[in-house]
Amino acid sequence: MSKHIEPFDVEGVRADFPILSREVGGDISTPGAGPDDSTPLVYLDNGATSQTPERVIDAMSTYYREYNSNVHRGVHHLSQEASIAYETAHDRLAEFIGASGGREEIVFTKNTTESMNTIAYSWGLAELGPGDEIVLSEMEHHAALVTWQQIAKKTGADVKFVRIDDDGRLDMDHARELIGENTEMVSVVHVSNVLGTVNPVADLADLAHANDAYIFADGAQAAPNRPVDVEELGVDFYAFSGHKMCGPTGIGVLYGKEHLLEAIDPFLYGGMMIRKVSFEDSTWNELPWKFEAGTPLIAEGIGLAEAADYIDEIGMERIQRHELELADYAMEQLEGFDDVEVYGPPRGEDRSGVVSFNLDGVHAHDLASIMNDYAVAIRAGDHCTQPLHETLGTAASARASFYLYNTREEVDTLLEAIDSARQLFA
Repeated sequence: MSKHIEPFDVEGVRADFPILSREVGGDISTPGAGPDDSTPLVYLDNGATSQTPERVIDAMSTYYREYNSNVHRGVHHLSQEASIAYETAHDRLAEFIGASGGREEIVFTKNTTESMNTIAYSWGLAELGPGDEIVLSEMEHHAALVTWQQIAKKTGADVKFVRIDDDGRLDMDHARELIGENTEMVSVVHVSNVLGTVNPVADLADLAHANDAYIFADGAQAAPNRPVDVEELGVDFYAFSGHKMCGPTGIGVLYGKEHLLEAIDPFLYGGMMIRKVSFEDSTWNELPWKFEAGTPLIAEGIGLAEAADYIDEIGMERIQRHELELADYAMEQLEGFDDVEVYGPPRGEDRSGVVSFNLDGVHAHDLASIMNDYAVAIRAGDHCTQPLHETLGTAASARASFYLYNTREEVDTLLEAIDSARQLFA
């Protein structure tokens, strides 16, 4: 990140997102309708779901208007056109994350959580047993923690957790202690959705492979805002969601090395994922279709490919730099509040655009309610990381998460709302 990176036109980017022109406030009984005294929306909840540019909406609308049909099931023109678009979307997402194996290594799922469950149930139930170990980190999202926890209960395997230090970084010395000859899977979040920590995934991959273990990286908070090359990272499996990277809801991506996906049986069964079915047995389709049972996420896949194009045209390194500058500015200003605690690595380090914090004596949900009075959308709660919050010594936190369309002026509005809460509860 030390090299010079040209900034982009943030106002021009904002114009691509119809929802950013909305004003919010007052009666919410009629979604989308605001009263005359509404306030311009300041959307800082991108870690939960990003907004969607017009061209992604148009790409999905075009599918429904012009070639809506099921895929891989017909010889008629619409089905062929839809099938080509859907298959090409897999190719585009493979390119987006540097998967040289192409579409065979890209499975479309509902989200990162389903991607995690796909490998946990397909591989984990078949391969794990008593004495085997699954290594996670203390900062894992419930999508990983709960999933592997349940697989361990079903198989008799053990789950180990790598500690974090006082600044929310992974304790790599502890990782080297835990990852050993009994380790079968290392599952780690690439970027923490609470701390903003960027984990050394490539180093963990080397450590896992040195012990004949596999590694699964949760890229939900990384793929939207930093260059990801799964082959440079050395991961066996990688997952992310479309709705956090300018794409539609309801679609995620599971990357797996081709030879590993080939060797794993699916755990969802039905149409499209089969090759041959008899009354006695069934065989599976080729990759990636054997993992995509039933009518797949056609419009969503097309929309996600368009989102990848949009992000790449702006430039992932530029988005990363923009996010980091906003997070650094917010953290610098918050340092001036002696009653605000910010979690995660200090500013100036490589981290994401996530800033989680608490105001002394004010519950995170109350703080979020005051933010809403300023039309500032943030998230409050445990962010699907209850064990991490227990480690941090708090039940909940407030989280502002920045993205490519946010501005410094919006950070100032956030800070104004925090200061208002400080005065209200003083």
